[in-house]
Amino acid sequence: MRRHCVWIAAAAAAIGLSATARADVTLGQSNDPRIDLRSHVADLFAAERTAVAAVRPERVERLSAVRPVARPATDGAQIVYSRDWLRSLPPATGANQWQCLTEALYFEARGESVKGQFAVAEVILNRVDHPDYPSTVCGVVHQGTGERYRCQFTYTCDGHAETIRERGTYEMLGKISRIMLDGAERTLTQGATHYHTVEVSPNWARVFLRTATIGVHHFYRKGGNTKG
Repeated sequence: MRRHCVWIAAAAAAIGLSATARADVTLGQSNDPRIDLRSHVADLFAAERTAVAAVRPERVERLSAVRPVARPATDGAQIVYSRDWLRSLPPATGANQWQCLTEALYFEARGESVKGQFAVAEVILNRVDHPDYPSTVCGVVHQGTGERYRCQFTYTCDGHAETIRERGTYEMLGKISRIMLDGAERTLTQGATHYHTVEVSPNWARVFLRTATIGVHHFYRKGGNTKG
């Protein structure tokens, strides 16, 4: 019964029936025991048929259609570490934290494989979650900026202008940032908070635990060193 009343109200609204007309098809509140409930039911169905008949077929279809809820392309889907998969995703956008992460990936890892780019994003977000580092992406990326070669991410303090010339690459990396900021699992670096290229060997690499090597980067987290 409730379903029919809801449908009648929707159909009445669709064809512009007045509030008075809609009230005429609701059940009465009379206390008279002689009122036959069956007559009210019959009136309801008659009103329903009248209302439906007055609505154009295309309008009925729109009213009754079940609309799927829009979800992100990666919702529930496994990440595929390939450029073809990233190209298949819609363009990504975001506010300051998204911009900071995308720029960091561009200047730190644009020459890496897709997996390597995701790995660098993991390190930045792992730092955000770590008590020893700032609690925002922009804070992590720009920690130490302004002190030449004493910043955490070299591109922010090497004295060179930060110019984005490869827009296609930047847009691709923006998709990685969006995926990671939206809560994708971090499965590549086992909680790493540091990385360096394989050509160098910073002092901290001798005391931190190496967790992964992806492309030209070694990844570490604070702990003990397991390298032989």
